Amino acid sequence: MKLHITISLILCTILSCFSCTKSDVGKTPVDYVNPYLGNISHILVPTYPTVHLPNSMLRIYPERDDFTSDQIEGLPVIVTSHRGNSAFNISPVNGKSPVSVPVKKYTYDNESITPYRYSVFLDEEDVNVDYSLSHQSGIYNLTSANDELNYIVVNTRKGKLEQVDESTISGYQCIGESEVKVYLYLESQSPVKSLGALIDRTVDYSKNSVEGIDQALVLEFATGQMNLRYGVSFISTEQAKRNLRREIDTYDVNVIAEIGRSKWNEVLGKIEVNSPDEDNKILFYTSLYRTYERMINISEDGFYYSAMDNTVHADQGISFYTDDWAWDTYRATHPLRVLIESDMEIEMIQSYMRMAQQTKEGWMPTFPEVTGDSHRMNGNHIVASVWDAYCKGLCGFDLEVAYDACKKALTEKSLLPWKRTPNTELDLFYRTNGYYSALRHGEKEYVEEVDSWEKRQSVAVTLGTCFDDWCLSQIAKELGKDADYSYFLKQSYNYRNLYNPETMFFHPKDINGNFIYPFDYTFSGGLGAREFYDENNAWIYRWDVPHNPADLISLMGGADRFVANLDQTFREPLGKSKYAFYSQLPDQTGNVGQFSMANEPALHIPYLYNYAGQPWKTQKRIRELLRQWFRNDLMGMPGDEDGGGMSAFVVFSAMGFYPVTPGLPVYNIGSPLFENIKMKLSNGNIFEIDVRNFSEKNKYIQSASLNGIEWNKPWFHHNDIINGAKLILVMGEKANRNWGASLRNSPPSLEN
Repeated sequence: MKLHITISLILCTILSCFSCTKSDVGKTPVDYVNPYLGNISHILVPTYPTVHLPNSMLRIYPERDDFTSDQIEGLPVIVTSHRGNSAFNISPVNGKSPVSVPVKKYTYDNESITPYRYSVFLDEEDVNVDYSLSHQSGIYNLTSANDELNYIVVNTRKGKLEQVDESTISGYQCIGESEVKVYLYLESQSPVKSLGALIDRTVDYSKNSVEGIDQALVLEFATGQMNLRYGVSFISTEQAKRNLRREIDTYDVNVIAEIGRSKWNEVLGKIEVNSPDEDNKILFYTSLYRTYERMINISEDGFYYSAMDNTVHADQGISFYTDDWAWDTYRATHPLRVLIESDMEIEMIQSYMRMAQQTKEGWMPTFPEVTGDSHRMNGNHIVASVWDAYCKGLCGFDLEVAYDACKKALTEKSLLPWKRTPNTELDLFYRTNGYYSALRHGEKEYVEEVDSWEKRQSVAVTLGTCFDDWCLSQIAKELGKDADYSYFLKQSYNYRNLYNPETMFFHPKDINGNFIYPFDYTFSGGLGAREFYDENNAWIYRWDVPHNPADLISLMGGADRFVANLDQTFREPLGKSKYAFYSQLPDQTGNVGQFSMANEPALHIPYLYNYAGQPWKTQKRIRELLRQWFRNDLMGMPGDEDGGGMSAFVVFSAMGFYPVTPGLPVYNIGSPLFENIKMKLSNGNIFEIDVRNFSEKNKYIQSASLNGIEWNKPWFHHNDIINGAKLILVMGEKANRNWGASLRNSPPSLEN
């Protein structure tokens, strides 16, 4: 069906203008999105100002180091992996300049980016750029000040390009070292005066095709207005053409941009927030927009290419999704989709299952990308997303099939970080002894499969696997697999084997079962603490038992000691100068003491006070952390955002609740940033949070009611809201230390 602007589309956009105050009259949700938020990083990778439709295959952003760069490298065509480079490239050249390179670097000005549109002025080239896109096709309007002679250079970094007809080219680019190719079909509205190949920095008009590394075709125009449109595909150039024809039948960027704007308002409008603080609304809707960058739907007219077996499959009416860094996204991004995009979440889980079936081993993937399962980081956390969806009522997939793939991943595939290999001696040791063993200081690695950079990460692997095993045990219980349930439930307590009762930290052990000494919980473990932990030190992993905070409280000697240890996490000094600390722990930014707001394993920590009878401290911490580290500016993200992983924390926390334990259908209550929140659930019901006495100072809950019933628990169940609900929070400037404080009312854990 062709995409056209209709009266109903325009009305939909108008009607989505909600919660208007004097300062935001006429604004719709997408108007609050600031793609530049976080584009300058504190240390590592910044956010990217991505232009795309929600969860769509086609994504682009200007190629530069970060926002401070004064140059961009050509114009992008498609980004095939989150934070990756563009495949293909388009470089307009004013006829007064020579055509000599396959990708031109431009200085630029007057750049404007929204989720659905990109415009920029290439100032030294004197070319205006205007761009918009659909799901698998895009459109460029390029206007040069020279109206007599201009060029467009189309580059493939590793592939082939050829002329189709006078105004059309097609080709492919290989992605990385994989067998995967992305295909391009590009056509021009303006007549092409001539076409040639860029060979040795000059244009050879006798050739109309190129193949190899950094090869380019050059289109010559006798006009200053050059309008292009293109389709992309992972299947073929013919499919790329079909994708273009299906989605775009115009060369007018305005038409496609308006359709994209409407689509964004449709999805962002599923959550309505009301606040006099414009910056908080910008932070919220920008964060929500970022949760829609991944996973991406790569189905094309009922078919998809899978890198798991390098085969084109029929999707049988179920869209195929990939590009998911599950170590980051299982914590909050997937649980958010369970609430507002349940049909999409089900299709994503079905996509995981298909991936497993398409591999010879049958293992559930860990980091599925367009190029296959890259198995980055550690753990097998897709099992958490499977069980979290199912226990919250999403039953549109075969749980038995999912269980089998998850079990194989956890029992047959090595737990080693960044490795996709069968079990090693370390894994066999783990299942026998209940912990991943560590090397003593100075001991040389003797297991050849261990990655020389990522190391063993012995404590992080143990703790992460405990959580995965707990999720698997719950699926086994649901399926009536009693022996498996008992086995994996017992395995989920393996964190106890590394708990040091003298220090109350999780402490690495050697192969003989002895704690390794001497040991520094801040700095032991080398770069990123990877010998024992991962990206974060022991202060963060001290709390990495999300399935059983109640047992962690018991191990620490009770609620008071637990709270004191939590407090100390936020107060403990860095221990070295900032440059020395971050030279060893560059991922552990956004520090409040040793707590890191910038890395996913820490996201649940501020909510743990709820389990120990002091929810007022959760309320205080959440408000402070949101205010300190998430802002509407270029450095408004404290660390690697990872395509929705951290942004989902902001979305949940700004609304006032958070899923501490994916796989338990409960949510912890924090302290909302807004006076009123209305979430349209996937089933059409509304969950409303009404915040009385709302102000920046009034961060503490004085009393609450849920569906008209007095509520004195710092959590609620998924079933409490899924059929529609209203949570009223009465706030005050000073803490009510009695509200939600009874340990009988603490959130559920494995132990209670």
